[in-house]
Amino acid sequence: MTQNMALKKSTFTTRTMVMTGMMSAVATVIYYLDFAVPLMPGFIKLDFSNVISLLAGFSLGPIPGVIVCLIKNLIQLLVKGFGTTMGIGNIFDFVTSATLVLTSSIIYQRNRTKKGAGIAVIVGVLAFSLITLPLNYYIVYPIYFKAYGGEQAILSAYREIMPSVKNIFAALCIFNQPFTFIKGVLCAVIVMFIYKPLSPIIKGGR
Repeated sequence: MTQNMALKKSTFTTRTMVMTGMMSAVATVIYYLDFAVPLMPGFIKLDFSNVISLLAGFSLGPIPGVIVCLIKNLIQLLVKGFGTTMGIGNIFDFVTSATLVLTSSIIYQRNRTKKGAGIAVIVGVLAFSLITLPLNYYIVYPIYFKAYGGEQAILSAYREIMPSVKNIFAALCIFNQPFTFIKGVLCAVIVMFIYKPLSPIIKGGR
């Protein structure tokens, strides 16, 4: 009996590792398929890789979900290099994506129902949105200023869209915050639609 339990645990662990690797690969491909969106500076891109991270978090657990966030960014860093910003964009994406996935999947684990999933993604998206403002303002954008010609150079990209923007903090509140929230909502909505049919495949029919 002990051997059977050990074999079952080993099989589960192996499957989780394999599925985490496969979902990391899918997330990495989707991460590269980012694209510019209207009414946003050209250097801000939209991608849906967090759909895969959330799927991993819901179906395999919080840690595999975070691992997917980590691997997609590590692969991009290895391919593109750190550049003049020392990889701050990827570090930012990992921290914010991990916040979304960790928050959502932990809440979902406590209440594995449709209502529980809804509450989980709502809280996750709010956490995802809120954490971006201090990270951008105090860490990410000061590094961008040094790499891309100063604060005015970055601010000018926002002023091309809205000339009345007074400073970077205002730009982040007017542009980046709504963008991040909408990005989180889109990823969450997609997951809510596809999780149930895909869950048995990811979990192996468990």
